[in-house]
Amino acid sequence: MTGTAAGLGADIRHAAQQLGFARCGFAPVVRPPHAAFLGRWLAAGQAAGMSYLERGVAARLDPCQLLPGARTIISLAYPYLAPPSPPTDWQQELRGRMAAYAVGADYHQVIGAKLRDLAACIRVWRPGALLRVYVDTGPVLEREWGAGSGVGWFGRNTNLLHAALGSYFFLAELLTDLALDPDSTVPDRCGSCTRCLDGCPTAALRGSYDLDARRCISYLTIEHRGPIPRDLRAGMGNWIFGCDVCQEVCPWNERLLRRGPETADAVALQPFLPELLRLDEAAFRRRFRGSAVRRSKREGLLRNVTVALGNSGNPRAVEPLAGALRGDPSPLVRGHAAWALGMIGGGTAHAALRAAWRAEVDASARAEIEQALG
Repeated sequence: MTGTAAGLGADIRHAAQQLGFARCGFAPVVRPPHAAFLGRWLAAGQAAGMSYLERGVAARLDPCQLLPGARTIISLAYPYLAPPSPPTDWQQELRGRMAAYAVGADYHQVIGAKLRDLAACIRVWRPGALLRVYVDTGPVLEREWGAGSGVGWFGRNTNLLHAALGSYFFLAELLTDLALDPDSTVPDRCGSCTRCLDGCPTAALRGSYDLDARRCISYLTIEHRGPIPRDLRAGMGNWIFGCDVCQEVCPWNERLLRRGPETADAVALQPFLPELLRLDEAAFRRRFRGSAVRRSKREGLLRNVTVALGNSGNPRAVEPLAGALRGDPSPLVRGHAAWALGMIGGGTAHAALRAAWRAEVDASARAEIEQALG
């Protein structure tokens, strides 16, 4: 290894590639170009219930608060498999959909271990170097630094895009006090395309490269802890953990989506909804041990499952929904099961709703039952 910054940078890129990272870029620690936009976005309430974004805003704008003396941010892209083609008739098959990144082991753990290995290599080459790793954790503007280091461009769907990788990759960062030659940024190649804006089922994409989390299916199915707003439930379709629509319609992902055998596991990403609705807390923990799906918690996932079953309109969904309405320990799940039964309708569904109305003691679930009956 040479002693120059260029030589060290080349060694870091090679080590990153050996660890499975598809891209590795360097950005100088400066004030982020979109700092003013972040302030406006937060002030407008578009972060929804993610209050932690505002609490850490000072550190997001100044990485030296995370690592005193930081001079370079090493940004890395770690690819994951594109999703398989969805079922031709998910309503008939009662299949849900999960975002493609959710399959397999939790990416935080997998990529975190690789980042620590990369940091260990750098410490061998530069003893005493200060390094701090982040994988979708901590107050780091990942897309900002990814764009600043030439890993990709900030797409209209608010994902980072790369001409060869599309948007099916995770971002990770290494903050360091080492001075590395910065990479050139990549020009915006979205052009006049608006497929992501037009395809978003809940109109969460605003058209000016920003996203309103209050309407985003990914936020609603993972981060949001309360009831799903009633006017957004139908737009969720059968998404029960995350959403890939704005990626699936993106022209830069077309080649990845055509790969066939190289796509992610269809069984894991298109689960049978009634089976999920029967999971108790212990079964939920067993099924999703070591998975990113744990983030939604059992209550959140089953809430989403009931919405998807309601959107199916399939009378075969009535029995599992009635069972959840009758016996699930969560008032949130029972309330959404009531909404779903009201959406499907029919004599059996209404009989289940009337019986539940007489027995329900939780005010919020009871209100959902009354609206479903009404």
